[in-house]
Amino acid sequence: MTSFDPFAAIADPNRRHLLEELRRAPRTVNELAEGLPISRPAVSQHLKALLDSNLVNVTAEGTRRIYSLNSKGFHKLNLWLDQFWK
Repeated sequence: MTSFDPFAAIADPNRRHLLEELRRAPRTVNELAEGLPISRPAVSQHLKALLDSNLVNVTAEGTRRIYSLNSKGFHKLNLWLDQFWK
């Protein structure tokens, strides 16, 4: 599995929107696509980038894939940002 830079992943405003939505509650691709002016396949591609950056998790529930935040994935971001506030 390839791991991408989480900073590059959050540079996209659509991905930041997805993270904000997932902060509220786990959601499916269809639920996430409702709030964006992009197609469901585009939302899936953005979620793949967030998944590859370890910022989200996905679990299967029957035929549905439920996305949620991966708090451990934000550790690298937090460490980098925290150095500026000490």
